[in-house]
Amino acid sequence: MADERSSRDRLQLVAEQNFDVKKLFIEQCADDFAALVDKIAEVFESGHRLYICGNGGSAGDAQHLATELVVRLDATQRRDPLPAIALTTDTSILTAAANDFGFDYVFSRQLEALGRPGDGLFILSTSGNSSNLVVAAHTAHDLRMPVLALLGKTGGDVVELADVAVVVPSLSTQRIQETHLFCLHVLCEILEERFAPETSNH
Repeated sequence: MADERSSRDRLQLVAEQNFDVKKLFIEQCADDFAALVDKIAEVFESGHRLYICGNGGSAGDAQHLATELVVRLDATQRRDPLPAIALTTDTSILTAAANDFGFDYVFSRQLEALGRPGDGLFILSTSGNSSNLVVAAHTAHDLRMPVLALLGKTGGDVVELADVAVVVPSLSTQRIQETHLFCLHVLCEILEERFAPETSNH
């Protein structure tokens, strides 16, 4: 009984923390989030690609987002696929780049090969301090690609390099990641509406 009560108490506590962070996020970051959505939509509207990267849990989020954009989030949608690529998926490229150049270059090397002016780089990070993300941001700027970021804590080094940054106002990695996923789903919903095929009245 004690273990059950402890689990229920923890569930309630985490839920309250989750709600508090999301509420604060909406109060403080709604305008930044809208700017992020608009910039990503602009990348797609101009016929360019979005490259997404992150480490650890954020790598999983990068793959999740790319999946929703290329396939779809809403099963009732019939929109065209949106060109998004997660730079976290090819283990041969990642390990070769890490082995030959160092882990700081696992994303930037891919951008050098694939990125074009007008494409976008979307960085996901709970801290914004990972060296490989900072190097990727510099490479994107060199390629004349906008740098977009969804971050947490203080935003770290990446926030200074991003053209548009959204920083979740929390110091908890778990609560930041939960809010990131919330943001990514809302982002996908908005983009699916924007890129949905026009329906005829006839």
